[in-house]
Amino acid sequence: MELTAIAQWLNTAFAGYDYAILQALHKLAEAAGGVLTPLCYIITLLGEKGILFLVLGIALMLFPKTRKAGICMFGAVCCGALITNFWLKDFVARPRPLTVEPFRTWWQAAGAYAESEYSFPSGHVTAAMAGVTALVLTGKKPARYWAFLFVPVMGIARNYLMAHYPSDVLVAAIIGVASGFIAWVITRFIFRFLEDRRDSMPIA
Repeated sequence: MELTAIAQWLNTAFAGYDYAILQALHKLAEAAGGVLTPLCYIITLLGEKGILFLVLGIALMLFPKTRKAGICMFGAVCCGALITNFWLKDFVARPRPLTVEPFRTWWQAAGAYAESEYSFPSGHVTAAMAGVTALVLTGKKPARYWAFLFVPVMGIARNYLMAHYPSDVLVAAIIGVASGFIAWVITRFIFRFLEDRRDSMPIA
């Protein structure tokens, strides 16, 4: 398969980084005897198409105290999806690691299923980081920072299944943060606009 210039650069520039992490996860898969594969599938399912965060965002919108967080989360996941799934994946067209050796052998050893579309960047990690970033930016409780732990867990699961290169996960996390921040800025603007409109309305 002929690679795009960007995909070729990614494979070269991050070769050592990607190989070291995927090799470590392959050794973990061998040591665990495939026991971790179902767990990684469950984690993957939680991040599929960003549905978990979209549903959570809608649920938060139903209550006045969490409406801002819900709108921000929903917007952040949609923004991340537009950047990742609707633009970068097809533009970069980086094949998944399971299409080349030795990652294909490692993928088979993990007992993972084949996934379609392209690898770069990870849509699962983009959605997770976007959703969590939005939640933290609009929340008031410091404990919500613990939600960020879900992001590396998702990234490790995707790498364990050889569905993504670690560099796919790294860039996806950056896009997720940016998407969350963009959604936060837009959400703040909307709410301030509505508050100003409400304050300027004459009292009957």
